[in-house]
Amino acid sequence: MDTLDANTIRTALDDLDGWERDGDVIRREFRFDGFRDAIDFIVRLADLADEADHHPELTNVYNRVTVELTTHDAGGITQKDLDLAAAIQGVVSP
Repeated sequence: MDTLDANTIRTALDDLDGWERDGDVIRREFRFDGFRDAIDFIVRLADLADEADHHPELTNVYNRVTVELTTHDAGGITQKDLDLAAAIQGVVSP
């Protein structure tokens, strides 16, 4: 899978609330009411990631979960990253 050009990424991120680009990664921080809600989100995210066969980097600190997406095999951001970000967007309303 090929990496996407900057314009394609920028346009896609315009439609993905809260997601931003940082080099070869797209990232979003989600905030929840408490730790349990954050962990429940991670569990839901695990199901989406397994279905997509594309796994994010996750960081959890109490009620915050940071999700980073990149396609390591391609060396940057691909359509797989944007698709998974959209899937996450579709099921989460923190």
